[in-house]
Amino acid sequence: MTRISILDHDRCQPKKCNYVCIEYCPGVRMEEDTIIIDEKTKKPIISEELCSGCGICTKRCPFNAVTIINLPEALEDPIHRYGQNMFQLFGLPTINPGSVVGILGPNGIGKSTIIRIFSGELKPNLGNYEEEPSWEDIINYFKGSQLQNYFNQLSQEKISVVHKPQMVDLMPKYVKGKVRNLLEQVNERDVMEKVLETLDITPILDRELSKLSGGELQRIAIAAAVLKDVDFYYFDEPTSWLDVRQRLNAVKVIRELTEENKSVLVIEHDLAALDAISDYVHVLYGQSGGYGVVSHLRGVRVGINAYINGFLREENIRFRKKAIEFEVRPPTPEGEGTVLAEYSSLEKDYDGFKLNVKAGEVYYNEIVTAFGPNGIGKTTFAKMLADVIKPDSGKIKKKVAISYKPQYLASEFEGSVEEFLYTHAPNYGTNIFKSEIMRPFFLEEILEKKVTDLSGGELQRLAVATTLSNPAEIYLFDEPTAFLDVEQRLITARSIKKIIESRNAASIIIDHDIVFIDYISDRAMVFYGKSGLEGHATKPSELRYSMNRFLKDVGITFRRDKETKRPRVNKLNSFLDRKQKEIGEYYYLQD
Repeated sequence: MTRISILDHDRCQPKKCNYVCIEYCPGVRMEEDTIIIDEKTKKPIISEELCSGCGICTKRCPFNAVTIINLPEALEDPIHRYGQNMFQLFGLPTINPGSVVGILGPNGIGKSTIIRIFSGELKPNLGNYEEEPSWEDIINYFKGSQLQNYFNQLSQEKISVVHKPQMVDLMPKYVKGKVRNLLEQVNERDVMEKVLETLDITPILDRELSKLSGGELQRIAIAAAVLKDVDFYYFDEPTSWLDVRQRLNAVKVIRELTEENKSVLVIEHDLAALDAISDYVHVLYGQSGGYGVVSHLRGVRVGINAYINGFLREENIRFRKKAIEFEVRPPTPEGEGTVLAEYSSLEKDYDGFKLNVKAGEVYYNEIVTAFGPNGIGKTTFAKMLADVIKPDSGKIKKKVAISYKPQYLASEFEGSVEEFLYTHAPNYGTNIFKSEIMRPFFLEEILEKKVTDLSGGELQRLAVATTLSNPAEIYLFDEPTAFLDVEQRLITARSIKKIIESRNAASIIIDHDIVFIDYISDRAMVFYGKSGLEGHATKPSELRYSMNRFLKDVGITFRRDKETKRPRVNKLNSFLDRKQKEIGEYYYLQD
């Protein structure tokens, strides 16, 4: 089979279109059962054997619910398919004892499905979604490969696994009690004290899980996983909600598992973290929601660079038209530029936390990023700028129109995404909106979805897009990359840049992804202090100066990759790491 048909059941609305896909299908007109109606769901079922691939149904469907995909000819039978006209996965990764294997690819392409299969939560149906295969069938399918032995042992429960899930914010719904009780129950490797110290969990040991933030829940989920003594460890997006220092600490405790010859598989969207944590990488390509293909195993540098270039040489597959380009830009001269907005020194004191921000200016046509540890006042600063809260002292000297995307997204709007855009996006429906916002953020594919049903990534795309659609002089974003995959993060960066330049505006962005920050920043602010107690912020300054100050405090160094110019974390105490620290250049030297 070289062609698959995908039906998006959320978008498909037969009552409103009266089955135009069936009406215009040439096969149906020739009295073939190319498209029939499912008696239970009343949705169309497309026969992939009879479909000629003409594409008429995809063009005629008013809700863009039908997709016909021509698969690469080299693909064999799928490892798993969720149902008729639904997503299918081709291939599985390699698991190496004593190493960390990373999985890199877009959202909706099968990464979480892979972990569910490996952890035993999902039995691969080998493409036969109508009946569950036996373990014997699965083991025979992988005969002669490493996975034959893996599934043989998994079926007999002779191997143990642990799965750190993606949605850690749901933990309090299923696990009750205090942090200490949870971690003591899973302390099988007898390294609890060391893990608690590295992940900075000791201060919250006696707190209830229901009272914790997303970042705290993430660190506890990682700790709970690494404390268990199992054969295989699976981590689904372990750095979400974490600041840069916390991400590197998470990298440290996960990598330490390999010292005991454990096997680790990690899904990660932060390229710097993925680079630091992985020994090898599998790139996933395909079409989001349609199909996903697992590439050959590559060394971490080669694999990430292949993903950035959009070309897999060994497979001869190009999955992106253009490579992602990282620019090596000259420093932005201090004091050069026309001032758009300025603020005096700002202070805010509440609930035992005190924030002090040095006076600063924002120029036209620039993007200022703000970074630092969690709980240090970045969101408080954003709220003062956006006039959500008032500073105790100081003021915004030159007030301008600000469009603000907060850190935490509420999805309580009762209605579809399209209805939300009609209400919140002033230029929705215009050609400019379509070209600048609708297409880059892939909003067309979620227009019919209810806002309350959106995933974290979909909700983030909608929030960023809506913020950009409003007329403003400063666009203020608090963690716009959360829940987005690598591609979406860099598309978001390009879209913000383009809109800022075309509107003669500016943007202030709070984020933790170093690759994203490097890609988008003109200047930067550094936040430092003691989490939950006091925070201090520098004025917007040249990016290199700000990064050097920040990375020195974190204790890591970066270099640029020779081929792609992307930021790479130096291994701790490596030759380059020691050399850069000696000369005070934490950011960065050429590879």
